[in-house]
Amino acid sequence: MAQYDSNLDNHSVEAQTQNSVDRLHNAVSQALSHPAEHLIEQAEQSRTHAEHAIQQAKDSLGDDSVEVAEDMLGEEVQRLEQAKKTLRS
Repeated sequence: MAQYDSNLDNHSVEAQTQNSVDRLHNAVSQALSHPAEHLIEQAEQSRTHAEHAIQQAKDSLGDDSVEVAEDMLGEEVQRLEQAKKTLRS
């Protein structure tokens, strides 16, 4: 039974990590669609949260478990930078 419970915990950590990256994606999409300072700030907060979630998942599950989330995070960081450039121009 302990193995089963541990497996559920792993899935929960992975799901939470994926959810945080998904929320970042949504925040960045919003900032790109409607460039505004407050939306950029929200996306930055989501970025910080996603980075923290990924680090926690790495600490508890290992590097391999978050590889996809890290790739997605990298893409969203690039999109966020594009939103910042759009706001400045």
